[in-house]
Amino acid sequence: MKDTNQKKLRNKFIISGVKMIGPETIFFSKDTKIGKNVTLEPYVVIGPKVKIGNNVIIKSFSHLENCKIENKVEIGPYARIRPNTILREGSRVGNFVEIKKSIVGKKSKINHLSYIGDTNIGKSVNIGAGTITCNYDGINKNKTKIKDEVFVGSNSSLVAPITIDKESIVGAGSVITKNVKKKSLAITRAPQLEIKNYKRKIK
Repeated sequence: MKDTNQKKLRNKFIISGVKMIGPETIFFSKDTKIGKNVTLEPYVVIGPKVKIGNNVIIKSFSHLENCKIENKVEIGPYARIRPNTILREGSRVGNFVEIKKSIVGKKSKINHLSYIGDTNIGKSVNIGAGTITCNYDGINKNKTKIKDEVFVGSNSSLVAPITIDKESIVGAGSVITKNVKKKSLAITRAPQLEIKNYKRKIK
């Protein structure tokens, strides 16, 4: 019975112009809404309450539920878009990125290996690989605000509650625990040590 329902949904979207590569591997919900010129690659799962705009590409092995995807967005492969997330026009979410209860602003990019939760990201923000928002303190979920044109370097931890103001930069490998002012560089790093002519212990 479920398989028959999926066939009906797939046919409905194919007729409406959704481009599917490997339609038999793609799963929809009854309430899925999809705009024009949308491409779905194989093994995409769309859960309940998903609305997808126009000119969207969703790449393989991505999972979406209870979210809104605006126009000209690119997702995946291997992306997980969790409930209460909005991806604004022209934003990009890449491989192994999980987003929950967050807004990703216009033309902002989270391209690889990141967790973004309880976060509001402005326009034209770049989130480097391996960045995570530390939103849960064991009792409460806390919010992160990243304003327009911020650049977050790779492997950074943003400890909420925190605000990173416009046009600021977070240096790669930083753990940020305090608000960052507009147009500043925030960096936390232990000094690099180098021991010359170091000899390894031999068993």
